[in-house]
Amino acid sequence: MSSWIAAGPRGLLAIVAVAALALGLLAACSPLTLLNGAVPEDGSDVTTRLAYGTLPRQHLDVYRPTDATGAPVVVFFYGGGWRSGERADYRFVGDALAARGMVAVVADYRLYPEAGFPAFLRDAALAVAWTQRHIGDYGGDPARVFVAGHSAGGYIAAMLALDKRWLAAAGSSPASLAGWIGLAGPYDFLPIEARGVRPVFGYPDTPADSQPIHHVSRHAPPGLLLTGAADTTVDPRRNSVGLADALQEAGACAQLVQYPDLGHKLLVGALSRPLRWRAPVLDDVSAFVSRPCPSAEGE
Repeated sequence: MSSWIAAGPRGLLAIVAVAALALGLLAACSPLTLLNGAVPEDGSDVTTRLAYGTLPRQHLDVYRPTDATGAPVVVFFYGGGWRSGERADYRFVGDALAARGMVAVVADYRLYPEAGFPAFLRDAALAVAWTQRHIGDYGGDPARVFVAGHSAGGYIAAMLALDKRWLAAAGSSPASLAGWIGLAGPYDFLPIEARGVRPVFGYPDTPADSQPIHHVSRHAPPGLLLTGAADTTVDPRRNSVGLADALQEAGACAQLVQYPDLGHKLLVGALSRPLRWRAPVLDDVSAFVSRPCPSAEGE
């Protein structure tokens, strides 16, 4: 892993970006608003509010490179503890992926208390199935669809990729995925300690099969697990490291990347234009989408 801390003018710009984020936080301005503010108006072609279901939160946005044809596709689910989040807050993710030649789909899903486990997985599966059916109309390759997510969204991506029930109910399957990408996802969190999360999963009667770690198989799609060693929200060792180890031991293709100084929120923030200097998260995602399972090539 090469150093990403720049010197000279670039380093100064990085310091200014971080200072701006800090000032925004002090001024009660959302850091997501600041990151989205750096997205250029002409950075990608964007189609908003596409319905993948009949409910109010069953909508998605598509970001694509200009004149995209047969491009790889990433369906992204945001975090927020399954209790908060809006797809419009993650324009910077769609912009980042489109800038690297991918068609990005950013989807909403139902949140608690409107819905708990497993309703948001059903929504996410419908969004993926919609993408596989329609993304060709937006320049994407339906045979190269990846699911991805940060935090709670990383959990959703893992469950869609590892537990076949959800995509099967939507008329698809994990086998149809080109791979999955988890950014600081919780994959093994029983018993639930976070009080705000407990009702989402019906605590204390949370089913064991709600955990991605219980669905490890050698047949799993290729996985990329990204985590920050400074994450104090989702334990990296128990979750990302533990799931990567289990998948590798089962014979699945799984890559683990750990960034030594990143915390939970900065991991996804590093996809944005102001913070890409902080860690090569976008580089690693792009490399994985280009070659999901290098070790299996030629076998």
